[in-house]
Parts: sequence; C-alpha cells; structure tokens
Amino acid sequence: MSAEKSAPAHAPTNQFAVLAGEMSVGGQPLSRLAARVGRTPFYAYDRSLLSRRVEELRAVLPASVKLHYAMKANPMPALVGHMAGLVDGIDVASGGELKVALDAGADPREVSFAGPGKSVGELRQAVAAGILVNVESFREIGELATIARELGLPARVAVRVNPDFELKSSGMKMGGGPKQFGIDAELVPEALAEIGRQGLAFEGFHLFAGSQNLKAEAIVEAQQKSVAAARRFMADAPSPVRFLNLGGGFGIPYFPGEQRLDLAPIGANLAELAASIGTDMPEASIVIELGRYLVGEAGIYVTRVVDRKVSRGQVFLVTDGGLNHHLSASGNFGQVIRKNYPVAIGNRMDAADRESVSVVGPLCTPLDILADKMELAKAEPGDLVVVFQSGAYGASASPQAFLGHPPVVEVLV
Repeated sequence: MSAEKSAPAHAPTNQFAVLAGEMSVGGQPLSRLAARVGRTPFYAYDRSLLSRRVEELRAVLPASVKLHYAMKANPMPALVGHMAGLVDGIDVASGGELKVALDAGADPREVSFAGPGKSVGELRQAVAAGILVNVESFREIGELATIARELGLPARVAVRVNPDFELKSSGMKMGGGPKQFGIDAELVPEALAEIGRQGLAFEGFHLFAGSQNLKAEAIVEAQQKSVAAARRFMADAPSPVRFLNLGGGFGIPYFPGEQRLDLAPIGANLAELAASIGTDMPEASIVIELGRYLVGEAGIYVTRVVDRKVSRGQVFLVTDGGLNHHLSASGNFGQVIRKNYPVAIGNRMDAADRESVSVVGPLCTPLDILADKMELAKAEPGDLVVVFQSGAYGASASPQAFLGHPPVVEVLV
C-alpha cells in the first residue's frame, strides 16, 4: 500500500512504501527516521529512488545521449555527491554551486555553467576550473576573453540561445519571446562571430525552452526545434559543434489529475535526433539537463503537528514548519492559483478516521499553508505531516530566515 486509504485523487506517491501503517524512507519507518534526525522539520531524500530514476532514464535514452544533473533543483552536498556518481555531468548556476559540484568529484570537462548574471569572479572561477560556460550576453564573451588572456587558459564556451519558440504546456517558460536568459536567436550569428574574434574555445549550443512539462509531445517538439535551430547556427560557428544541450523540461506530477511523464516517445525521438546529427555534426554529443525530474519525487518534507485547533468549524493542524522551509508547497513559488501538493499524516497511513483539515505552519502570516481543506487521517499533536514531491526546489528555494525560526535539516537516507 502506498497512500492513505480513501484518499482523494492526487498526484502519484507510490514511490514510497507503507509498512505497518507508516510510510518508510530508505527502508526506515518515518517515526524512527524522525528520531534519528533528532528534530523536525526535516527533508529526507531516498538514495534508492534517486538511483532508480537515473536507471529508468538510462533504459529509455539512447546510449549516446549524456545525462546531466541541474543542481539548482537541489544543491545539498551529499545529494550532489550521490548524483555525480550516477550521471554524466553537472550543470551549475552560480560560483557557489560550482564549488559544491567540484567538491563532489564532478569531472570539470562535464560541468557547465548557466545563468544570466554571472559575475567576473564567477567567470574567473569557471575558466580556472576548466568548465564549460554557457554564455548569455556579449558582455560575458568580452569578460571571458580578458580572463582567458590573464590566466593563460582557454575559455570553453557554448552559446545559450533564447529560441524563437516556447515549450508548449510548460510550467515555467525559459525561452521564447523577450527573456533574460541566453542570446536571442537572431543575434546568435553575431555572437558566434565575436567568439571567433576573441579566440574563445567554442564547443556548442544550449537551448532550454521551458520546464515542468508533463506532455511528451510538447517536449519532443521542442527538442526537434532545438536541433533544427542548432543546424541553422552551425554554419556560423567558429569550430565544429561538440556539445548540444537540449535542456530538460521533464515534469513531475504535483496536483490532482496529473500523471507521470511518458518517457517512451521522448526516448524514441532522441534516438532519431542522435542518429540524424551524426551526419552534419559528427563530433556533437546531445546532452539532456534535468533537475526536478531526477530528484523531485525522491524527497519528502516532514513537519510535526504542534497544535490542533478548530476555528468556526474548520480544523487547523499547526505544524513546526511551513513556507519558511517549503515555499513551493505553500503555493508562493510561482503558482497562480494555489493547489495542494500530495500530503499525508505519515505515521497514520492506514487510519480509517479521516477529516477535512488545513495544515498551516507556525509563521505569523496567512500565506503559511501546506494543505488547504484536504482530507487526511485524523491527527493530533506529535503526529508527522509529510509533503511529497519535495526533493526539488525545497530548502534552498525557501526564505529560511523569515521570522527567525530554526533552519530545516536535510538528510540523505
């Protein structure tokens, strides 16, 4: 059994087993794990689920396609170290993330750096480390040329393209139209010419149209358009294309009615694309860059009920953590209309006594909601509330200093 009995339709959570009425993480009952951690709230990430997700992808993707972990989804050092041993490379979004990736043992030749506001110091770090920089402006091209001369080292670059198309049905659009990300497609030939003039070590292109997509056909279309765009640009490239990052966009289910992404059409499409680029870009490796999809479903957020109160007929479970630790689940990290993440009373998974409740955090703001009028097992102070799909954009994407509550603990199990 993997969900509370009689639970309403919600996103799948059957990645976690339920034993003797308690959910388990990494083979440990939740209450024992909470005792091991020492306090609540905490995030727990299941190593076996992380490994299984990579195995599932490897089984579908062509062997020639490289798999990179976008560590902005979850930069916990122990988790990054685990992922570095499973994937082909790491994508970072800051100098701080670069340090974590290198400390975790990532191969610098397979580390790439994206972000619209890279500082001179970060660019210097990148050149010194020998990683690939996805350039996103003409300023970056000039800065990298200066740094390369000063350090006497090559500056490896790929052009991050702001494409002239969007990833349809994307939860967050990262390309198409006016964007702070990348160089507009119509300016790419000029950027390539400047890279050649400055003597930078050009390696390829990075095209990332959007994220959090559950429609395989939309991802397939975006990948096809990305490869077509790279073919248009390659004639202006100062050297052969060796790196073709098609981004990610693979989504995970969060809300009622959503189902897991069908990987089969994506794998078949990538096989065709990989075969086709062999004729005109024989040195190129296709890279898929995934963050949320690799780690999102492998993590949970656990917070303890500290009070149970009834206000004018509505039951509230007040917990010791909330939006300060899990901004996404509160609905304040990009949701236009707030929807509930999958939530359960983790130590009462088999309970027959159920009720409609709202789970709220300890903060002095009405925005601090983890579940709004959701049917859950009847809970009392001391019980453990679990928020599923919490492995990505959790602790590091939340305002942990807000109102002075203690920071959240993270464990890899």
